[in-house]
Amino acid sequence: MYSINCRGRLLSIKEPLVMGIINATPDSFYEGQLNYGVEGIVFLAGKMIADGADILDVGGLSTRPGSKPVSVEEETNRVIPAIKAIAGKYPEAILSVDTYNSIVAQKAVEAGAGIVNDISAGNLDKEMLATVARLQVPYICMHMKGTPETMQKEAVYEDLVNEVLDFFIEKIDACTRLGIKDIIIDPGFGFGKTTEHNFQLLKKLEIFSIVNKPLLAGLSRKSSIYKTLGTSAAEALNGTTVLNTIALLHGASILRVHDVKEAKEAITLYGAYKKAT
Repeated sequence: MYSINCRGRLLSIKEPLVMGIINATPDSFYEGQLNYGVEGIVFLAGKMIADGADILDVGGLSTRPGSKPVSVEEETNRVIPAIKAIAGKYPEAILSVDTYNSIVAQKAVEAGAGIVNDISAGNLDKEMLATVARLQVPYICMHMKGTPETMQKEAVYEDLVNEVLDFFIEKIDACTRLGIKDIIIDPGFGFGKTTEHNFQLLKKLEIFSIVNKPLLAGLSRKSSIYKTLGTSAAEALNGTTVLNTIALLHGASILRVHDVKEAKEAITLYGAYKKAT
């Protein structure tokens, strides 16, 4: 069992948690999550909370393969009003900010976020780790090669699982040395990995338990699902549930998803399965 301290609020990971994805962007890869303004974002947050979300992850920058970065000012203008509005309407909600920019992370925590979710693990902003350490919030440290714009061109490994594991061992050490107390690891499905790589990681997910940190699986509606099935992101809910269930069986502590209700149901059934004698 793990627990993380989100700005004075202790979040227990006794059972797997669900993190709901809230995109404050105009260009999400999944059209069901396109940004409909702050009012629409608050409505979505309320629905996710009602469906059982434990964490809401708010991001203002598309990180789909080939996407280009936007300015810090633009990202801030997307994210901060959304976080303030959600925190104002649902003060009990635990919010995460999905950003690789330390300035955005700082402002987001000041606005009400209690977790920083960084796809680059500090590699795209050298001030990020020190900023998170100063803020004293949990840090989601994800593995990615290159940048969202270049990552799929860099999806080359000699030993995928061991390379990702070594990456986490080094990053956890760096985070700990700076004073980051709560670290969550994310193997980065789809970030600098081919479809085959993603299934290899999923099959060997239990290996990452060696670092003794909560493990986040972000598989929701990704191309590994819909390309394998020959469908689309809009039709990938069933496939997402299947892979989320496999991730739970292999040690995932947090499921990051677009569809909260279905993920909670998978966790409930997984719990019943685990208790069976």
